[in-house]
Amino acid sequence: MQFASIGMITTAINENLRLGALKSLDILDTKSEKEFDDITALAAFICDTEIALISLVDKDRQWFKSRYGLDVCETPRSVSFCAHAIRDPENVMIVEDARKDKRFYQNPLTEKEKIVIFYAGVPLIDKDGFALGTLCVIDSKPKKLSEKQLNSLKALANQVVLLFELNKKTKDQEKTQNKLKKRNEALREFARVISHDLKMPLANIITTTDLLKLLLQNRLDEESLEYFEYIKSSSFSMSGYINDVLSHYESESLILKKPEEFNLNSLLQEIVDLLSIKPDFTIHFPDDDPVLECNKSALKQIFFNLIGNSIKYNDKEEIIIHIETTIDEKFYYFRITDNGMGIPNDRLDVIFDLFTIANTEDRSGNKGNGIGLSTVKKLVEKLGGSIEVSSQEKVQTIFDFSIKRTS
Repeated sequence: MQFASIGMITTAINENLRLGALKSLDILDTKSEKEFDDITALAAFICDTEIALISLVDKDRQWFKSRYGLDVCETPRSVSFCAHAIRDPENVMIVEDARKDKRFYQNPLTEKEKIVIFYAGVPLIDKDGFALGTLCVIDSKPKKLSEKQLNSLKALANQVVLLFELNKKTKDQEKTQNKLKKRNEALREFARVISHDLKMPLANIITTTDLLKLLLQNRLDEESLEYFEYIKSSSFSMSGYINDVLSHYESESLILKKPEEFNLNSLLQEIVDLLSIKPDFTIHFPDDDPVLECNKSALKQIFFNLIGNSIKYNDKEEIIIHIETTIDEKFYYFRITDNGMGIPNDRLDVIFDLFTIANTEDRSGNKGNGIGLSTVKKLVEKLGGSIEVSSQEKVQTIFDFSIKRTS
């Protein structure tokens, strides 16, 4: 009696684990899918039966992920042939004439409706050994399957299991992507709020520093004045860092801008004006001044960052920048060449990584934050293009990037 009780408990535990494995597929009550429907149609054809089903055995029902030759989408587990088939996962359950089988001769599907006279079900076994249901073929008259038909049915059942696993992986990836999307949205909002809340205090620090220097300049020694200058320069650095973080997370909104038609050189002139280019800077625009039709706002941000970097990381008395462009049927191609500091060879592979910098200091002695080029790459790829960099230290740096045409 004690052994019987232990056996019942073990069976209940195994059934709970099996149902858990079934639920984890997240496939019950989902819409029909062609990949599964093709398998049931092929199974019915190969076995020459009226019906073929991909049946999943739930707690109180069997539900059909795919059904060929049958209108109903589920039946009670109490009348299910498949519920018997999953009890012996290692073997195919074949019932040649259910009217002569003591398990089914009084089954309403056999006795009254006479839908299931012949039945062959291959258990669908997951990677953990749980029988989730069956791929089964059914006919309303007695029948036998040849060895070739039986082997084909087993092969199709293996494909069903593979589809289950593929579907689960796809859904898991979608869930992960949704979580990452929500996390990125939260980070973007956090960056926006923090940036907004820090800008005003930083502006106050800079203004107060200038005011204190003016009021106390006759009472402070040179070292004290240097401290004030350090506070001011540090505040400006932090302000720049905040702006770059905000630009990085807001770059997603730029991608949503609609394409518009414009002259490239006009866009470049806007950037030159924004950067307050000095007389010792020479920027050569493309000679042909092409007319582009694309996301102007995103392209402007890309050029703003790249040209800005070419100026900041330049140690020459005269800064020279060349901008070139070519166009084919699918892409716009751009090249920016400068005569700056160059990028060390061991940094070329990581230069576009977030928070990675190529040089320790720019021409003004300030350290970069490694956000700008990461933002550039993000925008370029969102625009359907790619970006590469080549460089020779102390000589030049060349950025080549492309964006997909919208017309």
